[in-house]
Parts: sequence; C-alpha cells; structure tokens
Amino acid sequence: MSRLLTSRWAVLGGFAVGALLLFVVAPLALSPFRLDQLGRYLCFAIVAVGIGLAWGRGGMLTLGQGVFFGLGAYLMAMHLKLADAGPGKVPDFMALISSDGVPWWWEPMRSEMVTLLAILMLPAALAAILGLATFRRRVRGAYFAILSQALAAAFAILLIGNPTGTGGSTGLSGFRGFFGFALADPANRMMLFFIAAAVLLLMLVIARQLMVSRYGELLVACRDAEERVRFLGYDPATVKTVAFVVAALMAGVAGALFVPIVGIVSPNDVGIVPSIGMLIGVAIGGRTTLFGPALGAIAVAWAGSTLSEQLPSGWTYIQGLLFMLVIAFLPGGLASLGGLWRRRVTPGGRAQPVTATPAVPAATGGD
Repeated sequence: MSRLLTSRWAVLGGFAVGALLLFVVAPLALSPFRLDQLGRYLCFAIVAVGIGLAWGRGGMLTLGQGVFFGLGAYLMAMHLKLADAGPGKVPDFMALISSDGVPWWWEPMRSEMVTLLAILMLPAALAAILGLATFRRRVRGAYFAILSQALAAAFAILLIGNPTGTGGSTGLSGFRGFFGFALADPANRMMLFFIAAAVLLLMLVIARQLMVSRYGELLVACRDAEERVRFLGYDPATVKTVAFVVAALMAGVAGALFVPIVGIVSPNDVGIVPSIGMLIGVAIGGRTTLFGPALGAIAVAWAGSTLSEQLPSGWTYIQGLLFMLVIAFLPGGLASLGGLWRRRVTPGGRAQPVTATPAVPAATGGD
C-alpha cells in the first residue's frame, strides 16, 4: 500500500497544507473571479476523488461520471429555478417555451430537504442498479468503460431532447439565490468556495478511510485477482459496486456545488467529453494515490481554462496527448515520480533495478 496512505503524519500534513491553502492563502491571494474559477476546479476535484477510488483502487474505468455529475447538477438547478420563481410559480424559461406549467417531477424539488436527499440518493441509486447489473454478469475492463460512456451519451441526448423540462441544449442558468442567499453578494460567493473546499477535504477523508480499511484491501484484490477473491468467499460484484456507488455520490455532490458556483449547467457539462476530461485529471495526478486525483483534476481544469483561451481548437488534442503519454510512460501519474526515483537510485547515486511488489494483499476467507 502506498506510503502516503499508511503514514499517518504524511496524511495529516497533506490535509493541513490543503486546508491552509484553501481557507487562508487562496481567499487572500486570488481575486473574486479567480476564486470562483478555483471553486469550479474544486468541484472537478471532488469527482476525481471518487474516480480515484473506483478506477485507481478498484480497476473500474469509469467513462461516464458525467451522468452522476449531471444528475446532481440538474437537481440543484431545478430547485434554484423553482426558488427564484417563488411558491407555486413557473420558472422563467418554462413560461417562454410552454404553457403547461411545471412538470410533476419538478414539483418535489421545491423543498430544500427533498432536493438535498435527491442529490445524495439518486446518483447513488442509479450507480447501485448499474453496478449490480453489470458486475454480477462479470462485465469489466473495456466493456464496462464502453457501457458507462454510452450511458453518458444517452443522458446528454435525453437532456437535449427535453427543452421544456431541462432547457434543452442551452441548459439551465440565471440563478439568483442559493438556499436563501443572494448569489450576487461577494460574501456569499466566498461562502460557496469555502463549502466546496470543505466538501473536498471531507471526500478525501472518506476515500482515505475506505482505502486503508479491510474493504480497501478487498477492492484492490478484486482489481488484481478477482477470481481469487471469489474463491475466498467474497462477492467481487458487491465490493466493486460499493466503490462505484461512492464515486457516483461524490460526483452528484460535486455537480450540485457546480451549479451555484458557475451559474449554469448544460448537456455540454455532462456528456462524453467532460466525462473523459474528469478521467484525464485522475490519470495525470496519479489514480492510485490519495491526493493525486484531486491535484491532477485541478491542474487539468486550470490548464484547460488557461490554454483554451489561447488555443480554443487545440486544447482537446492536448488533453488526449497528455492522457496517452501518461498511460504509456507514467501509468502511476505524476504522483509516482518521487517513488520511482527513490526505487531506482541508491543513496550512493547508483541505479538499481525496480523490483515488483505484490499487488494483491493477503486476504482471509469470510463473509
């Protein structure tokens, strides 16, 4: 297991540095516009933490996290539009498109509590159904990746084809409030950033606890020797589904935070391309590490915002090239550079061969 996960002081130090940067340095050093941008990057980092758990530890190449991200985002957007319209009123975009009133599946989102519960439960429930349906049939590898990608494509098409209920290709935007707080107020914008930062740290804590637990060992064993795990009496489908559900829940929460921070959600934010973009950040940062996926996601999102202004038609190709280079030459991501250097170079400076370590932890039978 990674030294970063097993060293208590290293993990505590990482959390302390992250909290200092997010809660002290960033608000003092960044302008309100840049702070909003960083808040958007943190939403992608939350998704990346879940992908790191499912893909890095469980071996599930999830190319459709945009579905769960989009579910959380649209549920939050529906509530904000209804809250802006007022009790019993119709959101502005619906009044322009149709006179049929608010669809029945919008009405529950008028309640703040129902909205929060839906954001937590619907992505997780969908992931549980999809995970059990596929993993029990031993669908894995490229087949699972293609299936999840197809789900993201179908979800985007569904959103585009329902302009009355989802805003169609333009999505939902123009939000004025967030649970009673005016989004135009700079103090409330900073509050949203602090919420996103706190949620990111919380998700990292959850991911770390899962990784170092016995469940984390079982997840790695399912990734590296699924048949052996089944022989020992465990159900790999259940183990993998739990990680997939946790990753979906994290993506849903990230999508819900994305909407008030950015101010818009559309099918362009939840389809195949954004889903792959979320994966690229995890691969570059280091999918098997704790902090690597989040840092990689933030770095890729920042590079995308910066380089897309200068190379609007070239950033997608740069993303793809980075992904191929990392997978081909640095499968452990940038986080593995330090470990590779320590293993290749002796204290005297002489190179030595890298010895492979067992990938499957010792496991004992049980239910």
